Amino acid sequence: MSIKVGILSSGAWGTAMGKQIAQKGIDVQMWDFMEDVVNDINKNHKNSRYLANITLPKKMTASTDIEKVVQGKDFIIIATPSLYLIDTVKKIEKTKDIQNGEPVIGIITKGFFPSSSGPRLIVSTLEDILPDSYKDSLVYISGPSHAEEVATNKLTGLISACINAKNSIKFRELLSSKSLFVFSSIDVVGVQTCAATKNVIAIAFGMLDAIKEKSEIFGDNTESLLLAAGLNEIQKIGHALGATHPETFTSISGVGDLDVTCRSIHGRNRRFGHDIINKNIIDQFSSIEDLIKNIDKLGYLPEGVVAAKYLNQIKDSHKLKLPISSAVYKILNKEKSPQSALAALIGSPADMIREELI
Repeated sequence: MSIKVGILSSGAWGTAMGKQIAQKGIDVQMWDFMEDVVNDINKNHKNSRYLANITLPKKMTASTDIEKVVQGKDFIIIATPSLYLIDTVKKIEKTKDIQNGEPVIGIITKGFFPSSSGPRLIVSTLEDILPDSYKDSLVYISGPSHAEEVATNKLTGLISACINAKNSIKFRELLSSKSLFVFSSIDVVGVQTCAATKNVIAIAFGMLDAIKEKSEIFGDNTESLLLAAGLNEIQKIGHALGATHPETFTSISGVGDLDVTCRSIHGRNRRFGHDIINKNIIDQFSSIEDLIKNIDKLGYLPEGVVAAKYLNQIKDSHKLKLPISSAVYKILNKEKSPQSALAALIGSPADMIREELI
């Protein structure tokens, strides 16, 4: 029996993942609410809106009917951006196959969600929406993997994390190819934490990188200082939230993903940091809440903006010292200018970041 895969959201990352799977001769059906994207995939074998100049396999099709995309699939991959994720999952929770727990579900979205007890990670949030059969069975997939490179078959590593080891292996086998190395993990909390929090560090990195171009003080050494301190913050947050394996943070899901997110030209969060300095892009917003509410005005989606809001709450509830994440939050919330916040963070004598590295 042939394998069938449904992917919810035809953004760059979902499309790149679908292309990798379809290249193996597996039927992949994408869902998107935008008819122009769906028509482009079906008629032209392209997704010009999100992955220009990439030809998609004929095994990839698309539909605006989300129930059709879910029905009869062996695997479902949820790729919807975090701001719209819950609404998307609620559209499929009552479908027959989901109610029967038939498809294995993987998640490639990054971020946190609000709750009465504070910010929560994606897997536990979706477990409360989906049928009980998905408890401890959702697979979280992450790693240093910009869609632009995955789509062009650049060698890439991913982590497939699930408490149910069999499901982790199922996704590992589905995704593994000549250009995708996939490794299993049971540290679902740790892998999710790395994926969500590295975007905040990347915003700071982007700002520093822009300032560095005109600075006699900041250089490549300074950026590595920031990256190392950022990794320590990610570890601190992971431990507070219940990560189980220290090596998660020194693997590709931790230091690997942080490095590529901060340094790659493809990174939206790094780009956003650059735009804060070079284009004064946040001057049009009055606060972080105003920015999140009107984030479409940016023309792209830096998910670290929403994560910064939730990390500020996690910092307070767990009594953590998170100087980099806090600086990003204060900048986005218009409490400090980017220059003053970064000067306080990494300027001489850099007491705050030095404390983070010790």
